[in-house]
Amino acid sequence: MYKATTRNIEVEVEPFYMEERSDPTQNRYVWGYRVTIDNQSEEFVQLLSRYWQITDAMGRVEEVRGAGVVGDQPRLSPGDSYQYTSGCPLATPSGIMVGTYTMRSRTGELFEVAIPAFSLDLPGTMRTVN
Repeated sequence: MYKATTRNIEVEVEPFYMEERSDPTQNRYVWGYRVTIDNQSEEFVQLLSRYWQITDAMGRVEEVRGAGVVGDQPRLSPGDSYQYTSGCPLATPSGIMVGTYTMRSRTGELFEVAIPAFSLDLPGTMRTVN
């Protein structure tokens, strides 16, 4: 599990390899990731958009921006949680994802919430630290 907290909004990510959707002979590696957003603040917030920076093992970077998550723009009152699952294909057996959510408070203030950086590593492969 990977966690980041911004303004008492906790984002937790759990990545997992999807072997059944991957085809290493075609350089296709697919990961799923389960995200839980927990509003531990005292204010109402709504997730408006997402930004992802996806880096593969060759250092190639892809940026993804879009409205909401999985077709939803969840509203979270204090104490509410929201969970969704999505996926990411890569052409390499490992990579890293990191990002932000743009949130809006009840007063209309826009602010960014950090999505923690997390590793996408093929199960059973040797990892090296540079």
